[in-house]
Amino acid sequence: MTSTTHATSTAEQYTDALVTLSEGSVHRKFDPFLDIPWDDPAFAVVPDDERWILPTADPFGAHPWYRALPREKQIRIGMWRQANIAKVGLQFENILIRGLMQYVFSLPNGSPEFRYSTHEAAEECNHTQMFQQVVNRIGVDVPGMSRLTRALGPIVPLVPIVFPTWFFIMVLAGEEPIDHGQKSILRSDSEMHPMITRVMQIHVAEEARHISFAHEYVEHHVPELSAISRFALSVVTPITMRVALWLIAVPPSRFRREFDVPRAVFNDVYWRSPESRQALTDFFADVRMLIGNAGLMNPASRLIWKILRIDGRPARYRSEPTA
Repeated sequence: MTSTTHATSTAEQYTDALVTLSEGSVHRKFDPFLDIPWDDPAFAVVPDDERWILPTADPFGAHPWYRALPREKQIRIGMWRQANIAKVGLQFENILIRGLMQYVFSLPNGSPEFRYSTHEAAEECNHTQMFQQVVNRIGVDVPGMSRLTRALGPIVPLVPIVFPTWFFIMVLAGEEPIDHGQKSILRSDSEMHPMITRVMQIHVAEEARHISFAHEYVEHHVPELSAISRFALSVVTPITMRVALWLIAVPPSRFRREFDVPRAVFNDVYWRSPESRQALTDFFADVRMLIGNAGLMNPASRLIWKILRIDGRPARYRSEPTA
């Protein structure tokens, strides 16, 4: 097979993959106000409901300090944390939507990337509605991301103008850890509040397509980059993953102050204890598989992954369980 024939075949496979994802968005979609029974009595938010206690699949919920707290405080922290996770989710989705719209603005007519990106943006809009409903119904005035992250948010949607492949790496830096955490909780035997469980189920189902698109995009477009751009992307990818995880996963300082969380406990959870260090490795197993397939792993980038403590065995397949 000649290189031209191979390139044509690869382009056709990429287009077919995007068409399949687009069809999935048409025929397998959710509406936050039709598919979640918000007013069902079973979904009522009751402050003394033990189902708000964080499961051990949650990195904070697993810490001995939290497990030793009085039941009432465990519930209060659990409600605050679930509300803040939802707020962080909608803020991230908001940034992503703006970046997608910037990306599609100059795409040519007939582009399969235009169609799927727009499907994804519409689904992310639904997710922001869904997450805000969670925050409103829990009734805790949470900030979501830290003040610094909120200040940097408007800059990220500009990245597709100059380096769209890096933008989709950023997308994965936000989506992969959230997806990994939610799947871990859903796979556990913990009984969560049904509203949280239903929201996670919908989010995981639709994010599977979004993550697949980002993977397809990176694998398809990396070979088109210059050698310098490929090297730059290989180096910036692990840094992007680590920084995004810190900005998105770590609760704002207000959380620590409001619940008198000892700094040593906070440091254990983010990311000093052996369990949290293992979580760092697990979060990005799928991304390590992707960058290996895309040719973005080299001695320099491998060293950075190791220095940042997010190296490890790549996943053998998407969403491979880590335990």
